[in-house]
Amino acid sequence: MSRDEQQLRCDIVEVGRRLYARGLIGGHEGNVSVRLETSILITPAGVCKGFLTPDMIVRTDLEGHPTDGGRASTETLMHTAVYRRRADVHAVVHAHPPTATGFAVAGIALDRPLIAEAVVTLGPVPVIPYGQPSTEELADNVGRAVCDAQALLMANHGALAVGDTLERAWERMETLEQLARVTLVTRILGRDHLLPGSEVGRLEESRTRSGYPPPVCDPVPGGPPAARGAAGPRAGGTVTLSETELVKLITEAVERFRS
Repeated sequence: MSRDEQQLRCDIVEVGRRLYARGLIGGHEGNVSVRLETSILITPAGVCKGFLTPDMIVRTDLEGHPTDGGRASTETLMHTAVYRRRADVHAVVHAHPPTATGFAVAGIALDRPLIAEAVVTLGPVPVIPYGQPSTEELADNVGRAVCDAQALLMANHGALAVGDTLERAWERMETLEQLARVTLVTRILGRDHLLPGSEVGRLEESRTRSGYPPPVCDPVPGGPPAARGAAGPRAGGTVTLSETELVKLITEAVERFRS
């Protein structure tokens, strides 16, 4: 085993410990993986992620089949689905953060520009349709949605965050729960003040230079373009905007009208 792999195993153990300590998972919930050149390191099934040791981490091939005799996470299909679509992703964190999962159960996306940090690190977080855990259905739902998002809410299930590094994927999961808490508080208080559209635009423009470039999605043979807008909208077609994008467009239009 290389020194790099040993370090990554230790890093996965540390992220599992953080998830458990922060209350983002309970029991045997959650799973964490890192992609290597020709293999994947992933947490084992049936073990509390707060009490892992490096030797428990399972190595699989890129299709998710264990190569070291270990019992990989039951959600391995979901992780390999992400890696197939996102060449820029090298780590996946799946957890059940209570507040964010509440929004997932309610079917409410976290796509309102409330705090600057979330706009930069996360962008809009959609809710994807329910798929039974550990199934191809869930993996397909995740694979489709992750082309346009760095974090997802899974209906009646939990959340998933990705990153070019394990630290980045962990950061996004923690930020997601923080955003959910802030959003919940604003709903309890009965009011919120969204960031102005012009400010949202500046924050979005700062993503790449701050180390948070947009998703890079690999095409599916015979499928649609990998990235939103890659081939441009078809004449007479339908353009779908998130709430954040719509607010930004309206705000900019009003500002132009006033000037």
